[in-house]
Amino acid sequence: MKRILYILFLFFFITSVTTVKSQTIKSGEKLVFAGSYNMSGLMTQLAQVTMSTETVSTAKNSYLHLNCELSTYSKWDSFFKIRDIYESYVNPTNLKPSLYKRSIDEGGYTKKEKYVFKGNTVNSTTKRKNKPETQKTVAIGSSTQDVISLFYKVRTMDFSKFKEGQTVSLTIVFDEKQIPVTLKYMGKETVSAGNLGKKECYKISIGAKTDALRGKDKNLIWFTADAKKIPALLKFSIPVGTGQLTLTSATGI
Repeated sequence: MKRILYILFLFFFITSVTTVKSQTIKSGEKLVFAGSYNMSGLMTQLAQVTMSTETVSTAKNSYLHLNCELSTYSKWDSFFKIRDIYESYVNPTNLKPSLYKRSIDEGGYTKKEKYVFKGNTVNSTTKRKNKPETQKTVAIGSSTQDVISLFYKVRTMDFSKFKEGQTVSLTIVFDEKQIPVTLKYMGKETVSAGNLGKKECYKISIGAKTDALRGKDKNLIWFTADAKKIPALLKFSIPVGTGQLTLTSATGI
């Protein structure tokens, strides 16, 4: 269960591209997803992913706070309880991150991470259960971001200008290392988008240099084919099976 939900969550955020339009993500948005895994041939809902945005200000700057929470449904808690929180504080205009935080509680295992972005480096602080706190400096590229900010950045892209089969290479920083990712545009399809109803969507295939994802064009995400690019559906294939994330509610968009 832990491995399944970890990969489900990681897959949810390893999508982005390198050039953005003049468009911003709104403060006050809330997206809710149901996370499912194929168990004995049936797609079974195990967890909920909730994403929200809000504006926060300090004495010197204003940031867009991107927050994501992953929780198993209560009926699964006795089997394997998960309560994870991922946060990113970004420039409201270009979504460049200044601070990334991750707090996970998975079946009693806990881990807290904090990444401070400074130019082409990330200064990380990590605390695992029953282990001393560690610090590390990770070199990154000029366009490398954390997984949360990249998820929102992809929604600023104009996929209408993409040709079917077109690919883009990019990089994320996760677990104190950089991970190369390839995104491929696969055309349009109509899918259910929760309370938004049926929507025509851009279909995107994701590939990453990791053993976590398996199969050619088996890891997919559908964004609504409009200016908001709301993620409506995600499907993933991993070594131990398949699963998906489905949008149930989108408000404040």
